[in-house]
Amino acid sequence: MPKTVLHLFHADPASIQTVPALAERIRSTPDASLEVYVFGPAERMLADAAQADFNAQIDALVKAGVTVTTCIGIAQQIGAEAAFRARNLALESAALAFPRFAAEGASVISF
Repeated sequence: MPKTVLHLFHADPASIQTVPALAERIRSTPDASLEVYVFGPAERMLADAAQADFNAQIDALVKAGVTVTTCIGIAQQIGAEAAFRARNLALESAALAFPRFAAEGASVISF
C-alpha cells in the first residue's frame, strides 16, 4: 500500500482531534504505511502540557510504531528538541521531509 502522510500544521481543535483519530484508523488498516508530520503551530502543541490529551494520542501512535516527525528547526527554536527525542519523535526539517514524501510517492493530506 502506498504511504500516507498526515501533515498537521494547524493547531485548531478540529485538526488536533482529527489527525490522531484518523492516524489510528489508517494504522489499523492491514499493510498501511503511515507517517504523521507535525509542523508549525501544531508542533508547539507537542510541547504544551495543557494539551495532555493530544500528546497522549501522539505518544500512543509512536508506541504503536507510527513514525511521528516534527520539524527540527522549530523544536530547537522552542527548546523542545531533547524532550521530543525522549518521546521518540523523529526530527527532520520540512525542507527535507516534503521532497522525501514526493520521492516515496506518498499521499500527503494536510490539516
